[in-house]
Amino acid sequence: MGRVTVRRKVTTIDLATPSTSTRPDTLTVEEPLELRVNGTPLTVTMRTPGHDIELVHGFLLAEGLLRSVEDIALARYCEGAVVSGESGFDENTYNVIDVTLAAGVAPPSAASTRAFFTNSSCGVCGKASIEQLRAQSAFEVRSDPVEVAAKVVAELPDALRGEQRSFDKTGGLHAAGLFTAHGELLVVREDVGRHNAVDKVVGWALQHGRVPGTGCVLVVSGRASFELVQKSIMAGIPVLAAVSAPSSLAVECADDAGMTLLGFVRDARLNVYAGGHRITTA
Repeated sequence: MGRVTVRRKVTTIDLATPSTSTRPDTLTVEEPLELRVNGTPLTVTMRTPGHDIELVHGFLLAEGLLRSVEDIALARYCEGAVVSGESGFDENTYNVIDVTLAAGVAPPSAASTRAFFTNSSCGVCGKASIEQLRAQSAFEVRSDPVEVAAKVVAELPDALRGEQRSFDKTGGLHAAGLFTAHGELLVVREDVGRHNAVDKVVGWALQHGRVPGTGCVLVVSGRASFELVQKSIMAGIPVLAAVSAPSSLAVECADDAGMTLLGFVRDARLNVYAGGHRITTA
């Protein structure tokens, strides 16, 4: 596994004093991860190294390219291999994972095979995306009968924050955590990209028999975008709670799927944007 943080020299200029000082600072590592399926390049995402195999599982599930952990026969790093890059220089492929699909599992079609850099706001938008999501998802969250007390939800961001080890050092990482409806923490993952943090959580859930995420709450440290709602629905998670605001398309998508979407969950308050029937106040 690569480094999660690095140390770099930083110069601080304080105009109030005034003064200038130099000290070492801890930064979050951001590196590319290339995903190959059956040896064929599929995509490249910028991520913080760590829990990469989980990230790959979560990403493939969210994209509708697999439905169970048994669909993957092998996922491995191409560690030590060297290829010639476009620049003409040799490049170490430690940041490359090749997934071998199980026998009988169809590989991605040429139409779905993409070569692009994924950033923190990746994903597709619009009503066509919602319709495609409805058709792709293997799980139906609308019928999930789980209820969650507002008091429990309000405490989850603090529980998530308490597990953000790397954020304490850098201040530069997003986090996602999966909880039970009673507030029990199942897993927390951090990454420079919010979508990657969610993919890592979903990948963990997939590997540990927690997909679909029936009766669970996904908590994210930032805003709730359409793609995070998409990933939650694809994993069968009925409740998504965000510390910050949701987007309009995220709300529309959650409402269409019968999912509960909460925003601005902080300071003993929360906004219910969709699926309010699951939130109790008694």
